[in-house]
Amino acid sequence: MNITPELYSDMSKNASPKSKTLKNVLSAFFTGGGICVTGQLLLELFDGIGLEKTDAAAWTSIVLVGLSAICTGFGWYEKLAKHAGAGTLVPITGFSNAIASSAIEAKSEGLILGVGAKIFTIAGPVILYGCSASIIYGLIYYFVK
Repeated sequence: MNITPELYSDMSKNASPKSKTLKNVLSAFFTGGGICVTGQLLLELFDGIGLEKTDAAAWTSIVLVGLSAICTGFGWYEKLAKHAGAGTLVPITGFSNAIASSAIEAKSEGLILGVGAKIFTIAGPVILYGCSASIIYGLIYYFVK
């Protein structure tokens, strides 16, 4: 049987499930927005109880990271991600989820060779290239200014 590229393309389209792009985009938008609104509410709460702006921001980050790690541990973050898709990739909670899920997967291999060695499997490249990019951008900014 000789399959042409056009025939293969038609077969692939017929076999693939139909995309629900609008539903997926709206779900990601509202979930990511909900996480951000939660962060803003926490910031306002901490600011309202009298914390300095920088302290309020730090506590907001701490609470969001902690909640994300707890939700990952109970498997709730994965269920939310299946529903919301990219909406759960809000940087601070998504990063916490990436680290916590790597640690959970590696815990059966022990604390040193499992969790210690593999905790940054997903987040490591983000840290590496984020730090490298910030150095490059800082140097460019320094020499341009």
